[in-house]
Amino acid sequence: MDRRHPIGQFRVEGDSSASQTKQWIEEIDQLPKQVCELVNKLSELELQRTYRERGWNIRQLVHHLADSHLNSFVRFKLALTEEKPVIKPYDEASWAQLPDYEMPVQSALDLLASIHRKWVVLLRTLTPAQLQRTFIHPGTREEVSLKENIGIYAWHGKHHLAHIHLALKD
Repeated sequence: MDRRHPIGQFRVEGDSSASQTKQWIEEIDQLPKQVCELVNKLSELELQRTYRERGWNIRQLVHHLADSHLNSFVRFKLALTEEKPVIKPYDEASWAQLPDYEMPVQSALDLLASIHRKWVVLLRTLTPAQLQRTFIHPGTREEVSLKENIGIYAWHGKHHLAHIHLALKD
């Protein structure tokens, strides 16, 4: 098993259907609860466990989810209000070394839950035309549709949930 990508890479075969998009939104909606159930009762020692050598520990994974999904929420708002905005990437590995990643995990759980409440309301109201709106990632120069990005972030949540499960197994 590839511990770096335990559920594989994100892939969409062809054009995703409305039901697939709805399923992805449901997965995004459920993520904060799933993460909370996994980590809420962990000890400080358990929060330091990693899923692979030189990988992030559980605390860092939870903080990363909150930060990453906050960035994605902002990218959705930009794409909905601007014409093909170029998004601002960030150095995830460097963010994971900042002092706020040492805060109690509850701070990240609270942020993740709050962002997801707002994000899911927004996602559930998107029209087919809005789902086709795009942003541009400057690193890859790719134009990413909001519809595709919903799938990417549904995958992203499951990807890091799998990392937490791996860390707890070892």
